[in-house]
Amino acid sequence: RTDGTGRSGRVLILGIETATVKAGCAIGGHEGVLASAHSGKAKRHAENLTPAIEFICGQAGIELGEIGLVAVDVGPGLFTGLRVGVATAKAIAFGLRVPMIGVSSLDLLAFPVRFSNRLIVTAIDARRGELYYAFYRQVPGGVQRLGEHQIGSPDDLASQLLASPDEILLVGDGANRYAEAFEGLAKVELVTHDHCHPSAESLVQLAHARALREEFERPDAIEPIYLRRPDAEINWSVRDAR
Repeated sequence: RTDGTGRSGRVLILGIETATVKAGCAIGGHEGVLASAHSGKAKRHAENLTPAIEFICGQAGIELGEIGLVAVDVGPGLFTGLRVGVATAKAIAFGLRVPMIGVSSLDLLAFPVRFSNRLIVTAIDARRGELYYAFYRQVPGGVQRLGEHQIGSPDDLASQLLASPDEILLVGDGANRYAEAFEGLAKVELVTHDHCHPSAESLVQLAHARALREEFERPDAIEPIYLRRPDAEINWSVRDAR
């Protein structure tokens, strides 16, 4: 089949996730995730992504032409990784003439712990001593983000957590990197092993739920979420100032 519905007549989703140092891709649909691959090699997303997509197509026993929807992590996250992931996802979607769905990296972090009745806080390492973070509540069928994505120092986030009356579940590689900032916060549990990075499996699952609601996006409408300028641009600004 080359109509994007796969052998079962249901849409097949390719998920591409490159917002952090651990990048991945996955294929799935109404039957769940059929195949996935992840790599923890930082700064090598561009050379690893295409072979990984070919690998999971082989593992799932499908042709790339059977994909009916491309989902991508749109950040916030590491600038270069996001550019690679979004550009690759758009190229595939344009080539196959299929729609896309963009999902926030912080939403992806919250998804695996959606059954917690605590306030869920996700935090991704933004480098330069900062974090990208967001707050979530459990709702029927998943979690809901409370407000916009934020960027700030670990101490900024710790102050917000300290002021909250809730029991808190803190998730993400950023929270783990700056764990000392959250030590001593009695109502905060830091997840230190699992769920530290957004996953391509979660991306496929979230995209499938949105596809059922027909929340599709045109490839040219997908844009990465940048909460600040890229590091290279900041460095040039500093040089100009000098």
